[in-house]
Formats: sequence, structure tokens, C-alpha cells
Amino acid sequence: MPGWNLGNQLEANSGGTPSETTWGNPTITEKLIKQVKAQGFKSIRIPVSYLSKIGAGPNYTIDSKWLDRVQEVVDMCIDNGLYAIINIHGDGYYSIKGGWLLCGESASEQKTIKAKYKKVWEQIAKRFKNYDEHLVFESMNEEFDGTYNTPNREYYDNINAYNRIFVDTVRKAGGKNNSRYLLVPGWNTDINYTAGDYGFKIPNDSTGRLMISVHYYDPWKFCGGEEAPGIFRWGDSIKGQAIRNSGEKHTDAKFDQLYDAFISKGYGVIIGEYGAIDKTYKDSRSTAYRAYFAEYVNYAAHKRNIVTVYWDNGYNGDNGFGIFDRKKCTVTQPEIIKGIINGAKATKAPKAVTE
Repeated sequence: MPGWNLGNQLEANSGGTPSETTWGNPTITEKLIKQVKAQGFKSIRIPVSYLSKIGAGPNYTIDSKWLDRVQEVVDMCIDNGLYAIINIHGDGYYSIKGGWLLCGESASEQKTIKAKYKKVWEQIAKRFKNYDEHLVFESMNEEFDGTYNTPNREYYDNINAYNRIFVDTVRKAGGKNNSRYLLVPGWNTDINYTAGDYGFKIPNDSTGRLMISVHYYDPWKFCGGEEAPGIFRWGDSIKGQAIRNSGEKHTDAKFDQLYDAFISKGYGVIIGEYGAIDKTYKDSRSTAYRAYFAEYVNYAAHKRNIVTVYWDNGYNGDNGFGIFDRKKCTVTQPEIIKGIINGAKATKAPKAVTE
């Protein structure tokens, strides 16, 4: 069941104030949502930042107009037969002005952070309490201390606490929240730091509707790295401009890790983001490698009952993740979409791209 990210829209912000067009994308339309569905996607992840849209404590009231807009976009998805995922996205970034869901802050600060976090999810859950299982809540996004070192155990405990607050708060919010599918990440949504022995703890939940959120941009130099000379090819058989031992076998190993840690124990797993940027300006066959990467990721995920959601930031061109033109509501990367859809239903590995 492949999904698609409506990235760089409702999580976009300027100086800590969320705005869906401030990062260059047009206003979201139902025409776009219909086009996404027409290509075979079954779900849309809608990243949402709140930041300055949250009022002062102790109530931490969310701007009702902002929640109205979030609800409008959710309705566009559900009314067209799609699943929707909403989260608290940019509020946990140290790099964003107004970020407040910060796991590396002091114990005294954590009391305020946790109180605010609970209030915010109370309001979101109440707003959507009558929505059925087509709406999934994700607790947060890429939550970590802003460094790329081995996780700090104390800070990881804070992330675990946020997830516990999230699950408990949503379940108590009434309506259909007591049976809603909920999605929780570990440290920076990193597969190794979530599935390995680094401190991730799954919150208690008796419903059997708790899932694990991870992201997959591996290897980063292929998926997102813009530095020269760059890596713009992918696959174990590729010798030039590819990273050795980071192709199909590596993907299989990572997804096996997820299967063993979670799926085999009854927890669903969603790869909430994956993809590779457009490096056609470096290699005319960039699209072929990106499409093959997407196809293999979906094949390997489908084989292990893992759901995938492609990351699209709306930008088409050099170093962009876009596969749709959001203004024209047209497809820009049919080869990549074909790879995603074919991989998600494949029963055998796709044919590798050759040099």
C-alpha cells in the first residue's frame, strides 16, 4: 500500500510561523490529491508544524484557523478514498525558530515541554475524534538532539516519554481515538537507533493498533547528498559513482532488522519517508537509478509487510524530490511512480539497472 508525502506544505514556516506556501509550493488543492490517487497511491502523509500557532500556557490553545486548514486537507484525502497521516512535524527541530519539542533540554524544561505536548495532542485528537481508521496520528518527526552521534540515553528517555504521553492522551480523547492507528518513532526515525539496542521503548497500548515509524534515506550521499562530486547511482552491481555495500543487500538487511524487531512481534512498520533527489544534471541516467531505488525499496518492504510513503518536497529540478507539479497537478516523474507502484506489488526482485 504505497503512500506519498505532501511535504514542505503544512510544516513549512517562516520565522517560526507555519504557512503552506512559504517554502514555494502553491496552495494545496483537491485536484492535486485526485492526481496522486490516480497514480495508484493509497495514503498521503501530511506533515504539520504548529510552532507559533500554539498559544501561551497553561492551555496552549492551537489557532483554530490553522486546525481548520489541517482538517480541510485531511478531508480532501479521506473524501477521495485515501488514508491520511498527520503529525507534529517541525516543532521538534533545534534548527527551526520556535522549536519547542526538544528532547535535549533540561529536566526542568521537560516538565513544560511535556505539559505543552499533552495539551496540543488533546486538541488535535478532539478535533478529529469522529474520524475512522482512515486517519492515522503520528506522534512526531525526526526527534533527536540535533547531533548525529550515538543517541544520548537520557534524551532518548524523553522521546519515549513523549510517545507515552501521545498514546495515553489520544486514547483518552474519546470518539474513535480509542481504536485509531497510532504511529511512534524512535531516535531521529533511524532504523538502527530504533530497532537496535539504543533505548527505544514501545509505549503500552492494549488496542493492537500501534505502529513504528522510521525513515530510509540510505545511503544519504545518493538519496539526499548534494555535495560534489556526489553519488548518483545505486545498486550492488554498480562500480562507479555508487557507494559499495549500500545497495540491495543493505536494504534487505535493514528491512530484516525492522521485521525481526517489530513485525514479527505484531507491530506494524511504516517507512514514513524515503526517496532520492534528482541529479540529472550530473548523470543523464539519474532518473533510472532513482526509479530502481524506489522500486527495490517497495519490493523489499512489501515482501516484509512494511508500508512505504515516498518523500516529495514539491520541488522539481536539480536536487529536488518532486514527482508531481503541484501547481499544474501533473506527473513529472512517471518512471519513479511506475517503480513505486510496481515494486509494491512485485513477487520477485526488479531487474537491476546497469551502468
